[in-house]
Amino acid sequence: MRRYAPWLLVALCAAGALVASSAASGWWWCAAVPLLALTALGGWDVVQRRRAPLRIHPLVGRLRYRVREPADPLGGGRDADEFLVPSMCPLPPPEEEPRVRVGGPECRLPYDMALMNVSAMSFGALSAQAVLALGRGAALGRFAQDTGEGGLSDHHLRGGGDLIWEIGSGYFGCRTSDGGFEAREFADKAALPEVKCVSLKISQGAGPGGGVLPGAKVSAEIARARGVTEGETVVSPPRHRVFSTPRELVLFLARMRELAGGKPTGLKLCVGSRRQFLAVCKAMLAEGVTPDFVVVDGSEGGTGAGPPGFADRLGMPLTEGLITVHNALVGSGLRDRVRIGASGGIATGSDIVRRLAQGADYTNAARAMMSALGCVRAGRCHTNTCPAGVATQDPWRARALDVGDKARRIHRYQRETVRSAVRIMAAMGVPGPGGLGPGHLLRRTDARTVRSYAELYEWLEPGALTAGPPVSWAADWAAADPDGFG
Repeated sequence: MRRYAPWLLVALCAAGALVASSAASGWWWCAAVPLLALTALGGWDVVQRRRAPLRIHPLVGRLRYRVREPADPLGGGRDADEFLVPSMCPLPPPEEEPRVRVGGPECRLPYDMALMNVSAMSFGALSAQAVLALGRGAALGRFAQDTGEGGLSDHHLRGGGDLIWEIGSGYFGCRTSDGGFEAREFADKAALPEVKCVSLKISQGAGPGGGVLPGAKVSAEIARARGVTEGETVVSPPRHRVFSTPRELVLFLARMRELAGGKPTGLKLCVGSRRQFLAVCKAMLAEGVTPDFVVVDGSEGGTGAGPPGFADRLGMPLTEGLITVHNALVGSGLRDRVRIGASGGIATGSDIVRRLAQGADYTNAARAMMSALGCVRAGRCHTNTCPAGVATQDPWRARALDVGDKARRIHRYQRETVRSAVRIMAAMGVPGPGGLGPGHLLRRTDARTVRSYAELYEWLEPGALTAGPPVSWAADWAAADPDGFG
């Protein structure tokens, strides 16, 4: 009731002013009328469904919309030193949204991925209503929703969207009693028709290693979904049990794909050491096994599940990580077998196009999707007191998030953002994602110099590493060991 206290106080004052106006002086009407109007406004806040903060904090929640910095109608505030190259002969945008076929030679059930999808967000970190709204939005727009490492919950399945089931070092949802990987449970869940791909999380941008779910958010339902103890803080182990070398990692990915019935199988990581990823590429070559996709998460990615000191400082930013992975796969002669997803700060159509030009095939977004859900960035993700009902397990707060309304918003946001990306590519004279390259993206390096990404970075030719690596890659390629991360 503390959340409603200001509204109830206003209502009490309105009632007092009415009594005083009838018993004492008519001048009390001057106070009663505005107080009654505020009382009615607070009542509307409680029953409306578009803005969750107002349902949780009637009247007071309106201050958030009044004091926030207004948008600049004359400019977007984006980085003016980096820009895309328009064409003097643009093309008409295609009528159908481009899709990316994910599935290498070992994949029996390839999946056509949208250019923008819902990035990894777990049930537990998000409320049931938020997870359900994301899934229903994904179903409306025919794009994918990554479950996050918190397990495959009923709310993900009820959403009806295409799911990428992410498995972290805690193996939630396919976990033995001692915290190991349970193959039979994994196979049973991966066989569900809603699951289109499976992904092994190595690390993420803002939280390399294992995530943290505070005990206050571990409800009985979450405990059952994850196979953990209710009310106790859940800390994912910093490393996986199922592999300790690049070769073991590659072989486990092959095992996951077989257990999943041949569905696309990949891994997600925030790149740290180029040498370590090259070791994984060497293991792929040695075993003749490749993942169907690699999701590169940049260090600028956000999370409420990682230690504060990790964010923005541990791991490569998305640009460097993405170019590293793309070059490593190209130089190993494996790029045509593996699709690359980019995650970390993706929000606009131009963000999508920039990442495609840097080597990605598709993108994932989390923070922007949460904004579409109604996230107000209150910074309370870990406290269970989210004022928007997004990152909480408090049923009273979560009920404020209207699933139907937010699902439509998620759908519209993704649709318009992808349409924007397609229009930008057409304005650049590019018929689709396959026509983009590093030469389409320019950056100002000083007051007098503008250079393309084709000039700023080294781009390897197919098979260059196996044929005899260039000097700049030779030391890392020689030291990369498929039987040890070093």
